[in-house]
Amino acid sequence: MIVSWQAPASLALILFLLGLAALLARRNLVFVLMSVEIMLNAAGLLFIAAGMRWGTPDGQIMFIAVLNLAGAELAVGLILLLRLRGRLTTLDGDAAVLLRDSS
Repeated sequence: MIVSWQAPASLALILFLLGLAALLARRNLVFVLMSVEIMLNAAGLLFIAAGMRWGTPDGQIMFIAVLNLAGAELAVGLILLLRLRGRLTTLDGDAAVLLRDSS
């Protein structure tokens, strides 16, 4: 069975919108990181769908680059979360404003 490129593109749009909604709705920084990961995976899926549309492997190559970017973003984000948790006792995104220098 051959799948048209509109099906993965539609799924990518739905995933991106779900990630965006979760990003705007949540304040916990762990959920914010998970939302960004969902949005990056949706962008990678769209690259694969575009490569499937034009019949080239460029979409798969770009997906590997997106996965590398997502891995680096996750590593840096988790390190920042651990440092923030050490300074504050919460992972609320609004509490991070307290770290700003007042001078």
